Amino acid sequence: NKKNSRFFIFFFFKTQNKENHEIWFCSLFCSSVDKRRRFSTLIHKLHLPPLRFQVTIFIDCVNLRMELKSIKDAFDRVANKQKLSYSKTNEIVQMVSQEIDKALSIIKESSLDHRSILADVKKTFAEISPVNQLEAAEKELNVALTKYPKVLEKQLNTDIAKAYRNNVEFDTHIVNQIIANFFYRQGMFDIGDCFVAETGESECSTRKSFMEMHQILEAMKRRDLEPALNWAISNSEKLKQARSDLELKLHSLHFLGIAQDQNSQEAINYARKHFAIFLDSFPEIQKLVCSLLWTRNLDKSPYSEFLSPALWNNAAKELTRQYCNLLGESTESPLSITISAGTQTLPVLLKYMNVMANKKLDWQSMEQLPVAVELSEEFQFHSVFVCPVSKEQSSDDNPPMMMSCGHVLCKQTINKMSKNGSKSSFKCPYCPTDVDISRCRQLHF
Repeated sequence: NKKNSRFFIFFFFKTQNKENHEIWFCSLFCSSVDKRRRFSTLIHKLHLPPLRFQVTIFIDCVNLRMELKSIKDAFDRVANKQKLSYSKTNEIVQMVSQEIDKALSIIKESSLDHRSILADVKKTFAEISPVNQLEAAEKELNVALTKYPKVLEKQLNTDIAKAYRNNVEFDTHIVNQIIANFFYRQGMFDIGDCFVAETGESECSTRKSFMEMHQILEAMKRRDLEPALNWAISNSEKLKQARSDLELKLHSLHFLGIAQDQNSQEAINYARKHFAIFLDSFPEIQKLVCSLLWTRNLDKSPYSEFLSPALWNNAAKELTRQYCNLLGESTESPLSITISAGTQTLPVLLKYMNVMANKKLDWQSMEQLPVAVELSEEFQFHSVFVCPVSKEQSSDDNPPMMMSCGHVLCKQTINKMSKNGSKSSFKCPYCPTDVDISRCRQLHF
C-alpha cells in the first residue's frame, strides 16, 4: 500500500550473498526458532525501517487444500455456545436485577420489617440459583473452547518441514533471478533492488520493462489513459496477433470519459477517429455510441454497466497480461505458480510422511514422488504419458517407447513383453503387428 511496502516470504530454501553468507527464506508459520533467528538476521541486513518492511505470511489457504470444513464447523459450534452463554448470562443478570429493584420498591413503599423482605429475596435467589446457572453456562462454553484447539491441531499440520528435502539441488542464480523478478513484477522495486544487491546478482533484465508497466498502471489508477493508449497503439499489430481487445477497451474508456463530461460532440468525433478500425467489434461500439443518448442519466439507463469500476480493472488486467506476453513472461510470476502448486501438493506429502515414518522409509533418498499428486489444470504445462498396459506414468527410468506399428508403451512394459530381450519380437497388444524390439524408439515430449 502507499504507506508501507509489503512483500511475501514463503520460500523453503536458502541462498547466498556475495560474501557467501546464508540467507534463509522461510515461512514463520512453520519455522523453527533457529530459522526465525536467521530470518531476523536477514531483516537486519536489509537495513529497512520497520514500518516499510512488513512481512506478510502467505498462509492464504490460497489454495492450501487442507480440509477446513471441520474447522469451520467447530468454530461455529464455539461461536454458538458463546452466544448462548452470553444470552443466558444476560438473562440471569436481568432476573437478579429485577428482583433487587422489586425489593427496593417494596422497602420504600411499605412499613413492613425489612428483614422479612430481604428473607423473601434470599429465598427467591435460592430458587433461581443464579451462580449455579452461570457456572453451568460457563462450563458448556469451556468444553467447546477446549475441543476447538484439538480440532485445529488435528486438521492443520503446523510442522510442514517434514516434507522438506535437503538433498534437492537448486541453481542459486536462477532462484535469485526468479525472486527478484517477482518483486519487480509486483512493483516492489526498492525491495527488489535491495535483494539483488544483497545476493550479488546482476541487475534483472526485466526491471526497466516492469517499471514502465507499473507507471502505466499507476496512471490508469489516476484515470489517465494516455500512457496506456500510447503503448497499445505502438504494439497494435502484436496485440492483434494475440487476439487481444486491449486497444478497444482503452479507447472505449476514453470515449466514456469524454461522454461523462457532457461533451457528446467531442465523443462522437473521437469515435469516428478511433473506432473505425474495430469493425469486428461493431456491436460493442454500437452500445457505446447509443449510451450518448443517456449521458445525463447513464446510471438509470440500459447502459449503466459503463459506469462500473470493473471496466477499469479488466482493462488493467488485460494490459498486464499482454505486456507480460509481449515481454516473453507468463501472466503469473513463476514464483507465484510454484508456490501455488506446492500448496496443493503439500497436504498429500505431509500425509504420506506419516505413513513413511511408520514404515521407516527414507524420504530423502527417493528420486521421484512416491505417490500420485493431482494438480489443477492451470499447473499442467507439459504432456505426460501413461502406459496403457501397466497404467504407470512414464519417467526417466521408464520412458515412453514407440513401436514399429506406431503404438506407444513404456520401456518396462516392452521389456516384460519381450521377456527382457530374450525374444526379438512380440505381438502388439493393440494390433496384430509383430513388433521388432530393435525398431522401438524412445519418445521425447
